[in-house]
Amino acid sequence: MANVESFDLDHTKVKAPYVRLAGVKTTPRGDSVSKYDLRLLQPNAGAIEPAAIHTLEHLLAGYLRDHLTDIVDVSPMGCRTGMYMAVIGEPDEPRILKAFEAALQDTAAHSQPIPGVSELECGNFRDHDLEAARKYAQDALNQGLKIQETVLLERT
Repeated sequence: MANVESFDLDHTKVKAPYVRLAGVKTTPRGDSVSKYDLRLLQPNAGAIEPAAIHTLEHLLAGYLRDHLTDIVDVSPMGCRTGMYMAVIGEPDEPRILKAFEAALQDTAAHSQPIPGVSELECGNFRDHDLEAARKYAQDALNQGLKIQETVLLERT
């Protein structure tokens, strides 16, 4: 099996909430695609409920694009402690941190219907929780976002 970057991260040594550059890939045409770890909860200390992370996905997918250009994708982590975001190019972490913070502020204040929530637009449109998503966003803001360096596992 191919190596997966996140399996090399020492999840016991990172401190959420944070932004972390998870990796940069170069396409065959020479373009760069950067993947960021946008962590809301401390790994192995809790998990965002499925309905809330689904709503966070819908809101952050839009709000992050309001603050950053060239986003390829925003998607939830399987462990449900945060999101991954892929962008074209190599924007620096302070810029990503600022955009993530602004998108979380937008999410915490969101009072309109959740975008993309209909049977036509969403594969599980009944599974959303706006109030919980707003709370997770506000909790991360209250704790203070930071830039997290990658801490690799020390394998012997």
